[in-house]
Amino acid sequence: MPELVYPPIVAAAKTMFRVLDLRLTVEGSEHVPSTGGAVLASNHVSYLDFIFCGLGAQQSGRLVRFMAKSEVFDHKVSGPLMRGMKHIPVDRQAGASSFRAAVEALRGGEVVGVFPEATISRSFTVKELKSGTVRMARSAKVPVLPVALWGTQRLWTKGRPRNLTRRHTPITILVGEPMDPTAHRDANAMAEELRSRLSALVDRAQREYPETPSGPEESWWQPAHLGGTAPTPEEAAALDARPDRSTTA
Repeated sequence: MPELVYPPIVAAAKTMFRVLDLRLTVEGSEHVPSTGGAVLASNHVSYLDFIFCGLGAQQSGRLVRFMAKSEVFDHKVSGPLMRGMKHIPVDRQAGASSFRAAVEALRGGEVVGVFPEATISRSFTVKELKSGTVRMARSAKVPVLPVALWGTQRLWTKGRPRNLTRRHTPITILVGEPMDPTAHRDANAMAEELRSRLSALVDRAQREYPETPSGPEESWWQPAHLGGTAPTPEEAAALDARPDRSTTA
């Protein structure tokens, strides 16, 4: 079936990147297989991460089918677009059907994008990963590729006003080497290694990032362990646990 929706949206996004003169650094995209199923497992620091994670597969000519909250599919504008791009809705109250849909897509040769932390990390460090990413890869017998994103939080993240007109922002996209599910004794061992690899990639992206906060008012986007004022992982967990929080991802 021809792709009628996805390519025009990708083209529009690239045009916007040029207009904003985003300074994109993409490394490791050659790891994305040109054919066959694969899982892209990305860290999550921004509401725009799916756009930039998808760029990591462009060199291989792949269109990534992202798993996203079912509420996005219910919206009158985003819903038709998400379905047209063949993304996969996730109903957190009935996750089994989403898991089956993802495994079916992988077995059908699709690249599926997942944010295994499930929600945006307020601390900008890698949180504990949900097990579904590894389980679906093992079920479909496809590789998992860790993907680190950095800089996207400066455009739009949890608890901060969006700044979608910000120009010249550096954005880093690092795609790691594929992980073979058969090389791990069980799902827990693979999940531990995935988190280790993802954390190492994110740490590298942060330390090699070409800009630092220009002053105290800008230090919010830097993690605490690098001198920024973002919440520590413990503080972020406490914020996420608040029952009255109004912003989720």
